[in-house]
Amino acid sequence: MMLRQFEDHIGAPLFATARKSRLTPLGEQVYNEARRELDHFDRTVSAIKGLSRAEMGFVRVAATPSVATALLPPILHAFLCAHPNLQLDMRDMTSAAVQQELERDRADVGIASIGPVPGLDRHRLFSDPFGVVCRADHRMAKDWSDLTWADLVGEDFIANGLCAQISDPGFRPVLEASRLSVPNTASLLGLVRAGVGISLLPKLAVPPEYTDIVFLPLKDIEARREVWLVTQPRQMLTPAARAFVKAVRGADIPKRHGVWA
Repeated sequence: MMLRQFEDHIGAPLFATARKSRLTPLGEQVYNEARRELDHFDRTVSAIKGLSRAEMGFVRVAATPSVATALLPPILHAFLCAHPNLQLDMRDMTSAAVQQELERDRADVGIASIGPVPGLDRHRLFSDPFGVVCRADHRMAKDWSDLTWADLVGEDFIANGLCAQISDPGFRPVLEASRLSVPNTASLLGLVRAGVGISLLPKLAVPPEYTDIVFLPLKDIEARREVWLVTQPRQMLTPAARAFVKAVRGADIPKRHGVWA
């Protein structure tokens, strides 16, 4: 009865015989079109299920350069292997830029030094100490065991965005005397390697393969950078983004990188 009603609706027969054992040319076309639509429906349902199970989807990640190069590679590798149909877009930028991307909803997950931000969730990942970064042949590198803020006074100091996190009064004269500020870590390290000046960075920000520069701890100074996992509110995250957050939080970052939890 449904087939007869459908034939009446389109105004043409779909079957060549009363027993409906053979389709008319129009019937063949209608059948093929219906088959394509049903296949499309099945694929749509499968895609929706995949999205809900974090088997498919897209995650936007913004992170500071040191985190992107030193911390994330093994996490990303394991995550992408475990989720072969997920896509991930990762961009490295300053902590301030990471915060802007999150606030403007251009990133799902941020990993950076970010303070409390209304509307965003934070989870502390680790902290690492600040230290002097200079060329390996710099005078400071020869006898650095008692290095203090006073030893930096009079040096050509290159400031960077992370310097704002250091509230120690002894650092203020060093920062105020700086004539050059470079927010990008890669550019900053290039200037240090070229002998333009010294700087102050967290330990994780200095790549170990840069053998021509050194990281020098400061004596009796507890200045540390705190790195946070910052996201949109959990209820706003896609299943794929929640799966990535779980992977980052599940990684043993302090043990692997020698930093504090």
